[in-house]
Amino acid sequence: MDTSDTTPSRRKFLQQTGLAGAGLALAAPLQLFANTNETTTNQIMYDMTKNIKTRGYAAKDNSGKLSPWEFERRAVGDNDILIDIKYASICHSDIHQMKGDWGKQPYPQVPGHEIAGIVAAVGKNVTKFKVGDRAGVGCMVDSCMTCESCTHGEEHFCDHGATVNTYGSPDKTSPSGITQGGYATNIVVRDHFAVHIPAHISLQEAAPLLCAGITTYSPLVNANFKIGDKVGVAGIGGLGHLAVKLAVSKGAEVYAFTTSADKVKDILGFGAKEVIVVDDAAKFKPYKKKLDYMISTIPAQFDLASYASVVKPGGHFTQVGMPVGFELTLNNLGLASTRVNFNASLIGGIPQTQEVVHYCADNKIVPQIQIIKASEINDTWVKVLNKQARYRYVIDAATF
Repeated sequence: MDTSDTTPSRRKFLQQTGLAGAGLALAAPLQLFANTNETTTNQIMYDMTKNIKTRGYAAKDNSGKLSPWEFERRAVGDNDILIDIKYASICHSDIHQMKGDWGKQPYPQVPGHEIAGIVAAVGKNVTKFKVGDRAGVGCMVDSCMTCESCTHGEEHFCDHGATVNTYGSPDKTSPSGITQGGYATNIVVRDHFAVHIPAHISLQEAAPLLCAGITTYSPLVNANFKIGDKVGVAGIGGLGHLAVKLAVSKGAEVYAFTTSADKVKDILGFGAKEVIVVDDAAKFKPYKKKLDYMISTIPAQFDLASYASVVKPGGHFTQVGMPVGFELTLNNLGLASTRVNFNASLIGGIPQTQEVVHYCADNKIVPQIQIIKASEINDTWVKVLNKQARYRYVIDAATF
């Protein structure tokens, strides 16, 4: 019989390790589990009283160039979760903001608000998530949580103006003084502002839904168009191609307007009935007053009145693309002559963001993506600006 466990030295070792294990189990600040990827796990001990070290890519100035940066997130608070980021996708908004197109920026600043990963630690008050859950973060990470808008699922319209954007917002809890985004290895976020990612959609395909998906889904749902209605989508990039897929899934007859002739085959494959290559203003004439609704994702100045002319009088035109300076120059007479109702839309609240993720997973509506390494970010930004994206670039966070 093996009696090694009964020797004095062996007993002493077991007693010591047993006490140490009990101490860890009782120590509230410690979380013992973290994922290295979706299918394998390592045991990692987090001291929840200390800042979380991370590394990512940051803009150091308005040049539009990013470089590696090691920094810290705040310690995981009682209502926070720590997410090991697996994928973060590139939005045109990242480029606009880092270049200062929307106003002067604080640097260094890490962009990225289409984030998907695995929960690695949770605060003591968190019940929405547990360690090992798949989670995503979109365009906001906090708000007042007490006003009418916040308590009714419209946190992005916080009545107190307390919405905190995922990157670049003043943040007293951040060691850098501002929120830092998802081009990084991890993120600490208030649990309310993360959404569950179901198992029947990949993390890399889910990431773009956290901005591009909700930004197009929200106005399309609010438009209340009927099955068979003619819906126009202007600008077929990261947002626009999802708008086409979503509108088709809701039963619309979709007309896509693009300036890129080489996208026609793709767009038809997304389910559009027709694709109009806008290389001349005359291209709008055959469609004048034909559509019931139009959504524009164009993130630059454009002839809005010409696009609106294809919508029936009394119909609605929604602008979601954000140009330089947030300003669109409108021909008021041209727009007035269309008799079209013009409006704009932001993203959506957390409940609707969760809704679009589940809707897309359930209906197999996924973005067309290209996976890149962190070292390719700068070259990829140039491709986005040159309209070469097909259709959402997604960064593998393991390469940071």
